[in-house]
Amino acid sequence: MYYLIKETLVECDASEIFSGAPYVAVLTAEEWKQGRDKFSMGIDMETGFSSVAVTKAVVNYDSLTGIISVPRMGYDDHESGAFRFALDEHGIVFIDEGQLALHLTENIASTKKWRMPSLERFLYDFLEHIIDPDLERLGSIELELEKLEKEILEGDSEKALPTLNEIRGNLLDMDLHYGQLMDLGQELEENENDFFAQENLRYFNMFTVRAGRLSDMVKNLRDYAVQLRDLIQTRVDVKQNRIMTLLTVVTTIFAPLTLLTGWYGMNFRHMPELEYKWSYPAVLLVSIAISVGCIIYFKKKKWM
Repeated sequence: MYYLIKETLVECDASEIFSGAPYVAVLTAEEWKQGRDKFSMGIDMETGFSSVAVTKAVVNYDSLTGIISVPRMGYDDHESGAFRFALDEHGIVFIDEGQLALHLTENIASTKKWRMPSLERFLYDFLEHIIDPDLERLGSIELELEKLEKEILEGDSEKALPTLNEIRGNLLDMDLHYGQLMDLGQELEENENDFFAQENLRYFNMFTVRAGRLSDMVKNLRDYAVQLRDLIQTRVDVKQNRIMTLLTVVTTIFAPLTLLTGWYGMNFRHMPELEYKWSYPAVLLVSIAISVGCIIYFKKKKWM
């Protein structure tokens, strides 16, 4: 697909992209290999991807190339993927085996109209479309963390832990994503090859600032998640301490009783208590008195 950047993105043929207006091309890897010579970008760019794609930009002699990667970040409705790009002062080419770059471009074509169209403004809107839903999503994560906190305080910490770990993993992906987008925005703003008009570099600064705010929100949510994990651990420790306290109390109550049974279980011949008629009831009453006395004492000390 080929577009000219005018007041809107105007679809055109490949032969029209060098008519004077900046252009946008969305190609497959095979289309790029067959037609890259006509773009006058003297760079033999790889079109494959490693198992882990990262967002980055590389400055070349007569072009700027790189990768834009959008992780899923735990959202089923979130379109993810990775694609390469190459740009110069005339326009930008996206090389994408999926549909992400095409969908973003089509969305801009159907929703955006510019008073002062330019390649820089298109790039700004393109990058903005990548992060546009994230503010609402971060808000939903915050609400989910607040819900988890309530569940933890009500005693469902074991149920909350798997969900909390999943959220922490997604937040880590988002933090890396925004950091890489900020690096990309700064690389574009640097304008090393002088592809962009100086007055339009503000677009890249605006994008970098917004990505930075999202990154700050993610860091705050990660801190919140860590606090909830610590809260879970604290409640587990408290629960274990209560169990240990109970076991200690039970052991303490039965310690003197164990002494009595051990003492009178020796069965020496000259133990006078063995011959007394009331020995058994007396030992029983003493055992009960010891147990009740220990319980009253522990209650008074609030150990039970």
